[in-house]
Amino acid sequence: MVAGHSKQERVVVIGGGIGGLTAAALLAHRGYDVITFDQAIVPGGCASTFRRRGFTFDVGATQVAGLEPGGIHHEIFAELDIPLPAATHCDPACAVYLPGESEAISVWRDRQAWQAERQRQFPGSEPFWQLLNTLFQASWRFQGREPVLPPRNAWDVWQLVSAVRPDTLVTAPFTFSTVGQLLKAFGLASDRRLKTFLDMQLKLYSQVNADETALLYAATALGVSQAPQGLFHLEGSMQVLSDRLVAALERDGGKLLMRHSVEQIHTQNNQVTGVTVRSQKTGQTWTEPADIVVGNVTVQSLVKLLGDDAPQGYRQRVEKLEDSSGAFVVYLGVDQAAIPADCPPHLQFLYDYDAPIGENNSLFVSVSRPGDGRAPDGKATIIASSFTDLTQWQQADDYAALKQQYTDTAIARLGQFFDLRPDHLVHVEAGTPRTFERFTARDRGAVGGLGMRVSTFGPFGFANRTPFQNLWLVGDCTHPGEGTAGVSYSAQTAVRQIEAWLR
Repeated sequence: MVAGHSKQERVVVIGGGIGGLTAAALLAHRGYDVITFDQAIVPGGCASTFRRRGFTFDVGATQVAGLEPGGIHHEIFAELDIPLPAATHCDPACAVYLPGESEAISVWRDRQAWQAERQRQFPGSEPFWQLLNTLFQASWRFQGREPVLPPRNAWDVWQLVSAVRPDTLVTAPFTFSTVGQLLKAFGLASDRRLKTFLDMQLKLYSQVNADETALLYAATALGVSQAPQGLFHLEGSMQVLSDRLVAALERDGGKLLMRHSVEQIHTQNNQVTGVTVRSQKTGQTWTEPADIVVGNVTVQSLVKLLGDDAPQGYRQRVEKLEDSSGAFVVYLGVDQAAIPADCPPHLQFLYDYDAPIGENNSLFVSVSRPGDGRAPDGKATIIASSFTDLTQWQQADDYAALKQQYTDTAIARLGQFFDLRPDHLVHVEAGTPRTFERFTARDRGAVGGLGMRVSTFGPFGFANRTPFQNLWLVGDCTHPGEGTAGVSYSAQTAVRQIEAWLR
């Protein structure tokens, strides 16, 4: 606990994903009385893990940004006085295979290597990439000054204005632009290979393609892979992030109760007063009083938890959102002999230009490294995910048959790159939107937050503040959105707002 703090405010955190755990740990460290509830068996949300037959599988997130000096995880772990987990750089950050091509487009961490790669792969596109880099550098410096977006009161506006510098103004003309519009401006809209590469990469981060992705979001998503930033592969598993946050939370007097579901948020006079909690072990329910509530949930779930107390305008805005994507994921435990020599840790495959990205036509693949703690000696893990429509899984007449069909197709696709003969397959398991709904309690099992369109990004996105003065929202529905770094930044912002509000 921070010396000199004597705060008695009772904070309830709903959800033990990385965003919720970060907010809880920071608040406990600053002296608040914090209790966190999560309905799952293990903490971490979409960045947790499960074990099968000696293999450790990352549930959803498989790579981390923000561990470098000055990065968000580095900053938060330093404040909490806990060690950063051991990690290695992902280099290349991703190897992307377009249909019919045997050579990958490698997204190198070294800026000069990546520049040479893209010039070779996409001749004539360098002015486009240079503008993206200019926007990234300005946006990164701006973000490092901790602006609050979108602002909802005078304190937020002051934080935002204080973060603006003359170099920030270079981004202003592009506030309403998409990547697709920039491609047209540079005469590159008809470059199918470039457009497809951008669609594939951006779908991973923004949930939508280049034509729809907000340009300023894309500049950061595409630029963060290079030094001095970069993407990291954690030793052990993604679980080490949440494990260390839980240790800090409990060291500073906070509590985490797993297998406890929050079923309702109670309000009175524009204030949250507490939450209804159900123990999954005993079925017992009770009302937990709260001075402050932090929801590490989707905006759809927040509206459901508020029930009739959800303000009509907020509810309508949530209802008008376009559907998020689901994910189909196949988890393979294999013999190391199945993995090609010098295999990158992350790969992306597209199999047919004329079919949509998703539904097994594209796969994002993460491969363990020897000795990284994810597989027994001589074995490896392969995790392959594809975007999928939520509705078909909710309405499937034969869910088991659909799941098996997707599994078989994914393994057949992967077998074009990996040696997946039957005697190399040790364990096969699959997850669908129904799986994610069951284990993460996300609305219909949607993953990855909101699509980062102009209408939902930055000044137009969902704020950490909600219509209730003492209710905050963190996680991948808030600025800056998806990934463990993004949700951690949202948690840090909410903690700063809570401190300012109480002052």
